[in-house]
Amino acid sequence: MIVCAAVVGQQNNPLFIRLFTPSDDEVKFHYMVHASLDAVEEKMLLRRNPGEVPELYLGLLYPTEEYRVYGYITNTHVKFVLVLDEISPRDDALQKVFKLLHNLFVDVTSNPLYTHGLPITSKAFAEGVAAIVRSHAPA
Repeated sequence: MIVCAAVVGQQNNPLFIRLFTPSDDEVKFHYMVHASLDAVEEKMLLRRNPGEVPELYLGLLYPTEEYRVYGYITNTHVKFVLVLDEISPRDDALQKVFKLLHNLFVDVTSNPLYTHGLPITSKAFAEGVAAIVRSHAPA
């Protein structure tokens, strides 16, 4: 199950972070998302082959004892990070979730009233992310 979803901007600034589990330790998830950015940068450096179309889905960024952190990066270097409490989720299901999040992000940032690089405060975006997370929850 997805316990945290985050969108991180081009300059590694948090644009959106939402927890989907009751937790008093919100800072722990902020730290996990921030720490995962090092793994994103490392994976990006290792994938650079001339003429190769880069895969947006980065896969497992790093595991912790309780959680697994997965990543996705857009062509504009906006990063999506999901923290899961599952041991081994299906990659195809996670790729679908990331693509849905990416589409939702494109929709909200296409709004002429949104200023790029600022935190996403759209209620519609937050509700859309919650709906995507619920759809991924095990039955």
